[in-house]
Amino acid sequence: MNDTTSTTATEAPATPQALFPDSGTGVEVVAKFFRALGDPTRLRLLEFLLHAEHTVTECVTHVGLSQGRVSVHLACLADCGYVSVRRQGRRAYYRVADPRVADLVVLARSLAADNRTALACCERIDAHTH
Repeated sequence: MNDTTSTTATEAPATPQALFPDSGTGVEVVAKFFRALGDPTRLRLLEFLLHAEHTVTECVTHVGLSQGRVSVHLACLADCGYVSVRRQGRRAYYRVADPRVADLVVLARSLAADNRTALACCERIDAHTH
């Protein structure tokens, strides 16, 4: 038996590290992080902004909603730190603020595809609830 993998009778097995601290607002912040991604329009905007920056007008064309609604979604994504904005004259250019967002979007898409049947049957979370 390898000494690095064995435990003696007096040693307790290692306890897994908690993902969320018992105190503070760690879990609430993470839940809010995911709520910001809980809207299909915001996900479509994030995916659109993954590889290049775009103006609000380009985002409006991409998602097919009014400028006012798109601006509200972009403001939410910016307030939550998902996108950053660069102003040049009267135009605002949005882009993904952190490259890890791309990894998150790709992973979420993959997990959703793998769990498509379960998600389709889930009645506890309505797909149309924002």
